Amino acid sequence: MATEVSHGRSASGVLRADPAYQAFVLLRTVFTIAPVLFGLDKFTNLLVDWPPYLAAWIDGLVPGTAQQAMYAVGVIEIVAGLVVAVAPRFGGLLVAAWLAGIIVNLVTGPGFFDVALRDFGLLVAALALARLAVWSRRDRQGSTA
Repeated sequence: MATEVSHGRSASGVLRADPAYQAFVLLRTVFTIAPVLFGLDKFTNLLVDWPPYLAAWIDGLVPGTAQQAMYAVGVIEIVAGLVVAVAPRFGGLLVAAWLAGIIVNLVTGPGFFDVALRDFGLLVAALALARLAVWSRRDRQGSTA
């Protein structure tokens, strides 16, 4: 049975009305859906032709073609999105680390500095998701730790 709080709303209802919780849900949703969609697009190249985004030095390190490397990237992105869905605290950190790698790729290779800057903003948002996941979990458990 839910705990009653001010104005007859349950604790879960108060939590859902909390702007921090709403931010958590928004970030969790976006960081679940976007990596999965971008990962799937690595197999179809519908949004963009992905291989030119791969730095030449990375292409030289990985076996196969740049497109084959993009297939691996796609799998990793799909897995990262699914991890965010089930474990957002860890998933947020995983996505942030992945974005850091993408940024290094973009600034040391093809020179897509505008995309790297956008991805830096996404990296910060992924870190915010990880922190909000800690807050959300603590709040739902009723702990003050």
